[in-house]
Amino acid sequence: MEVPEIEKKIGISLYSTDTEGLGGQLRQEVKDFIVKEITNREEGTEGKYLILELIKHDWDTHHFTRTLAKILQMSQKRISVAGTKDKRALTTQKISIFDLDASEIEKVHLKDIELKVLGRSRKSIELGDLWGNDFIITIRDIANSPEEIRKLLEKTTTGILAQGGVPNFFGVQRFGSVRPVTHLVGKAIVEGDFEKASMLYIAEPFPDEPDETKKARQFVKETRDYREGLKTYPLRLGHERAMMNHLITNPEDFAGSFLVLPKNLYRMFVHGYQSYIYNTILCRRIEKGLPLNQAVEGDIVCFKNDAGLPDSSKTEKVTAETVTAMNRLIKKNRAFVTAPLPGHNTEFASGIPGEIEQEVLQEFNVPLKGFNIEEIPEMSSKGIRREVLLQVEPKFEVTDDELNPGKSKAVLEFMLPKGSYATTVLREYMKVNPLQMS
Repeated sequence: MEVPEIEKKIGISLYSTDTEGLGGQLRQEVKDFIVKEITNREEGTEGKYLILELIKHDWDTHHFTRTLAKILQMSQKRISVAGTKDKRALTTQKISIFDLDASEIEKVHLKDIELKVLGRSRKSIELGDLWGNDFIITIRDIANSPEEIRKLLEKTTTGILAQGGVPNFFGVQRFGSVRPVTHLVGKAIVEGDFEKASMLYIAEPFPDEPDETKKARQFVKETRDYREGLKTYPLRLGHERAMMNHLITNPEDFAGSFLVLPKNLYRMFVHGYQSYIYNTILCRRIEKGLPLNQAVEGDIVCFKNDAGLPDSSKTEKVTAETVTAMNRLIKKNRAFVTAPLPGHNTEFASGIPGEIEQEVLQEFNVPLKGFNIEEIPEMSSKGIRREVLLQVEPKFEVTDDELNPGKSKAVLEFMLPKGSYATTVLREYMKVNPLQMS
């Protein structure tokens, strides 16, 4: 089945299942997308950090922490989370606040926000505390009858279970849902062209943007008149506006224009480029008929860490002598086949997997040394390996859709480890434009 053009632009050219798509619509209601964080920590009664459970409904994580910091009259840096969660969703996660008495939480009265004190700790909540997420996701407005949908879901689920999961693609969110430009900016940065990178981010119009936004971007693209551009750029494009303000006072400092952005954002550009290359390599592996849940000679596998998750810092190359033993470990879920997120010091596979990796790097003319970015060292990346299979065991129910008379709905439940995307599972069932999943 043909994948949507927007997915091809981010390196995803195939589905791993050959079933017909359900179609349907996600997030018709916010509570149709429920995410609950799984952490591996328990809270006590002592320590400088107040630990809370946060339940939020249709709130962006960063927007919430900024708002909470204002209410509590403190620096946002004192508030920590293990991971950001979808905005248009009902999400449950832990947060920590440094040096705050539990009674202060009584000051917080925000619509669609619930905060519950769990205890105290000597450690803040950090990314390493996140093990994964539980999802309960409702797909609505499906045209087929419940019985037809049930058969289709069973067939797709059987295919997913037979291959041990789905390809561990980076979803469209990694690149920008309406405007998938992140990896293109990253490519220009790695190639050392900060001017091109800056202009791509500020001024490259995309078809799915509002007409006024496309017109504003096109004007700046053609004229480089940032001062005039600021008069037409919507206020919601705060990052682009901040970069243009920098370029008004520092006309040639294109690298510096990225430093006015939040650090977690400007680091995403290079990560996006790596993700695009990884997605492409993963598709080529599948097209060549190589399995995802079994190693072949030349593969690089990683092993479980103490938390039971794949650890890309513990890797080993598979040889003719070790391939049988390695596949026993993979079958026991103790080892995992990987593909590269390339950088300036990446370990590459050999054999057929290595040929695939090198073919893509040469085709894209990737300058590996370019990942060592002297202008902004924080953007640099040595590279890393990532497991190619997203292990998942979905369960489902099908009923009539009470919001759309005459239509059906499917409710899917599954757990995913951190760093993976629910949409990579959902796309195998729905087979729709990813914008219908955002």
